[in-house]
Amino acid sequence: MDWIGRPVEEGKVYEVVVEAKGARGDGIAHVEGFVVFVPNAIVGEKIKVKITSVKRTFAVGEKV
Repeated sequence: MDWIGRPVEEGKVYEVVVEAKGARGDGIAHVEGFVVFVPNAIVGEKIKVKITSVKRTFAVGEKV
């Protein structure tokens, strides 16, 4: 985890499983319980995501 308690860092790549679909259609995955939104991801996919933005309660990543 980084110094502010978030288990993801902008620019790093993580392997995740897309668990749900968000209200805006993005895939929802988790890294150590932290929510990661992934545009164009399908529920059930096991993918690698590069984190593009980290907010206080969630992150956004892109498929790689």
